Amino acid sequence: MSLNTLNRRNIKELRLPKVLISILSTIGIVDTATITLDKFGLFNSSKFCLTSNGCDIVLNSSWGTLLYLNKTAIPLSLAGLITYSSLLIISLLLTFNFFSKNSKLNRFFWWLIFLISCGSSSFSLILVFDVMMSKLNTYCTFCIVSAIISFSIFILSIIGAKFESRETIFYRGFIVFLTFLVGGLIWSNNLDTAKKDSINQESNLEVISSEANEARINFAKFLSKNNIIMYSLWHCGWCQKQKEFFGKEALKELTIVECAKQDEYGLNEFCLSKGITSTPTWEIDGELISGAMSLNDLARLTGYTGNTKF
Repeated sequence: MSLNTLNRRNIKELRLPKVLISILSTIGIVDTATITLDKFGLFNSSKFCLTSNGCDIVLNSSWGTLLYLNKTAIPLSLAGLITYSSLLIISLLLTFNFFSKNSKLNRFFWWLIFLISCGSSSFSLILVFDVMMSKLNTYCTFCIVSAIISFSIFILSIIGAKFESRETIFYRGFIVFLTFLVGGLIWSNNLDTAKKDSINQESNLEVISSEANEARINFAKFLSKNNIIMYSLWHCGWCQKQKEFFGKEALKELTIVECAKQDEYGLNEFCLSKGITSTPTWEIDGELISGAMSLNDLARLTGYTGNTKF
């Protein structure tokens, strides 16, 4: 075998992990962008979920939100989207040889991929085994795919970088893995404690930021008078949005059935017996209609003839 053939094979072997990381990062971007758009109400990802209501339960739970900025929920998936975007940019820089193979920048970027994927893999363990398996008892297809991608990139970073010191790999990887693992467990358990204080209707009203006008209040009274019921889950993002349409004062007039199990996630036996499979769901003249609706649409469905200047 000629020297040129060997060189070409070596170059191909060195490039393959970079290309695979780029491909996996792109899939990760699509995966996390899909559920991020869903959380912002711009896309419905539930039809792509392989577990019945699993994605809705996981993504609309407390663990589906990273933080709140000006009363706007920032989804955890956005952090994943930023992570995969960063990995894609770095892997493309390496794939197209912007830096010499032996340069410090080349080595630095390989370490960056290794450490980022190590941290995201550790956090994925929390989401899969602590949140989904232990606390929610259901699975989200998007989250499982993201976990597989993180671990795959982590393995490819070790193969592709060809780090010289195994001790350094183990030491740095262990520190990052343990940091994310402990931090993730603290985050997960704090939210689990907080959600027990949020399951009653009064605490739900506290997070409603919109104020109701007279038209909304009268409409809510009309709905209750005509036995029109809203079935809701306290940790459901779309339910929260539906409540925001009414406002605090109107919600006090509305008939809302909480479908959450006591100290658990998922639908309780009463709501399941009523045929509720997702929330929010409206019961109008015995018919169940799922999905958050504008007040004008709801008024048309219920035959409301009062003031509709909501």
